[in-house]
Amino acid sequence: MNNFKPVFAAAIFGLSMMSFGAHAQTATTTKDIDAHYKTEQKRCDAMKGDSKDVCEQQAKAARDKAKADLKENKEQAEASRDANKTKNDADYKVAKEKCDTMSGNAKDACVANAKRQYNK
Repeated sequence: MNNFKPVFAAAIFGLSMMSFGAHAQTATTTKDIDAHYKTEQKRCDAMKGDSKDVCEQQAKAARDKAKADLKENKEQAEASRDANKTKNDADYKVAKEKCDTMSGNAKDACVANAKRQYNK
């Protein structure tokens, strides 16, 4: 039992210092996260008792956090795209309205320029 405490403490310290957090920040897909989780599970399989249980829980927690971050980033990117589209559409409507004050070729050129500028 005396040997268990230092080994357990070392395992906890090692797990807390492992670089999974850094990997999770750069992981671009759920597939990457799952692959890293499987690697961590294999590492945990070499352990026994409480240290194995802690290792497995830390691996699961890190996987779940990484997936949550990935989901959050995806949702933020989608929200940003939606906001940019709304802003672009609003600016296009203003530009088009300004064109309505013109007539003839000037109006046609203005509308064409607005379409080109706002990708319409």
